[in-house]
Amino acid sequence: MDLTLSSISEIAEAVQSKKVSAKEVTAHFQNRIESLDGKLNSFTAKNENALREAEALDVRIAKGESVGALAGVPFGIKEMLCTKGLPTTAASKILENFVPPYDATVVDRLKKAGVIVLGKLNQDEFAMGSSNETSHFGPVKNPWNTDCVPGGSSGGSAAAQAARLVAGTIGTDTGGSIRQPASFCGVVGVKPTYGRVSRYGIIAYASSLDQAGPFANNVKDAALTMEVISGFDPHDSTTTQRNVPAWSKNLSANIKGMKIGVMKEFMTSGLLDSDVQKTVENSIQALKSMGAEIVEVSIPKAEFAVPVYYLVAASEASSNLSRYDGVKYGYRSEFKNLAAVDLEEFYGKTRGEGFGKEVKRRIMLGTYCLSSGYFDAYYAKAGQVRRLIMNEYLDAFKKCDVILSPVTVSPAFKIGERISDPLQMYLNDIFTTSTNLAGLPGMSLPFGLSQTGLPIGVQLTASHFEEQKMLNVAFALEGASPVKGKLPHVF
Repeated sequence: MDLTLSSISEIAEAVQSKKVSAKEVTAHFQNRIESLDGKLNSFTAKNENALREAEALDVRIAKGESVGALAGVPFGIKEMLCTKGLPTTAASKILENFVPPYDATVVDRLKKAGVIVLGKLNQDEFAMGSSNETSHFGPVKNPWNTDCVPGGSSGGSAAAQAARLVAGTIGTDTGGSIRQPASFCGVVGVKPTYGRVSRYGIIAYASSLDQAGPFANNVKDAALTMEVISGFDPHDSTTTQRNVPAWSKNLSANIKGMKIGVMKEFMTSGLLDSDVQKTVENSIQALKSMGAEIVEVSIPKAEFAVPVYYLVAASEASSNLSRYDGVKYGYRSEFKNLAAVDLEEFYGKTRGEGFGKEVKRRIMLGTYCLSSGYFDAYYAKAGQVRRLIMNEYLDAFKKCDVILSPVTVSPAFKIGERISDPLQMYLNDIFTTSTNLAGLPGMSLPFGLSQTGLPIGVQLTASHFEEQKMLNVAFALEGASPVKGKLPHVF
């Protein structure tokens, strides 16, 4: 079998039936990382014990022991998730050399399902960025065109997935950080409903928005991975106690009669690149041809999503990142005479050197928003508008099953093109942030190529805990996708 192009379920089935060993699978993908990642910079750390872990799994299979649904499948994990024995830095100097003594719940569940973790994947520092250019480890490059960004913040996860350096990857999504890079790199990326997946062991950026999810080469693989990582966790009080559905087994391409909402505000914004507009229109035609009903929905307050998002996210980041003080762990600035330094100078120098420009920008913005005299005008008001945005979404879902929209305003842009213009960069999140503010599930599915050969995804959003509807529409669209089976240039 061609391991490079095999699906997650195919690899797991082959390992469990002894058609191929977990060790052979692991070695194959390690060789791909070794030969290709120099062009991409997607990995920040590699698991030196991966082959031994694969051998141990093969022994268990030989003994007839029960192994998990993802036995022998190699995964890469975003730097944002704690991994026992592997560095977890959030791609920041301030956490350099930090090795957690425990696994994040997502990682723990993957390992219990038989996954072999091959290493950690690059990202924007503390997940703050839309291009993967703010990383302490340097920018990640897009496998379709290495002059372009892979998207952010989960750029390493998307690039590694697109280049098939692993069979599956995990990212996090605070304002589009799974869906946007999935669109830029031509892979499937899913952000579950807030509370569906535990945040325990995920380095916090904006706690009320953060959510982990999978990148995969197809919808079924993404659904299967979601089944493994979802579910209640006593370590995270925001997780739901709802049962985890068998999404992958219940996938159906029969969407006849389903109502697909198209957001008036997103399609008439005047911001869309012509290739993106064409891709969304093609997906609408494909859905019509499958018997789905297209209905127009309106979410007027979506225009406030980006400013509300950056107020909420920056405020929560200011609070969450205050723990990095150079005392207990992580980077500490050097002082000739530490005893003579006051606390303010110690914190200022350590944080000034340890945090990158974008992180400092958001900390300052958030600290200002939370300061006395401004809290009610900014953070509290943003929270009220956030609720209104969610109410409008809930009203829209009374008229439709799933909402279809663009993921981004354009295909992947050149490295360095927008990094010096924060407002231009933030505009990239205009179609994704509202989903996080409302706590809804969302995903990106590859459905087009630009005139320059770069992938373009379409975004699907469903109501809370309605992932099955969203995945079914994606499954149907996947079968009709004009880019199905196309591979990036790095191959």
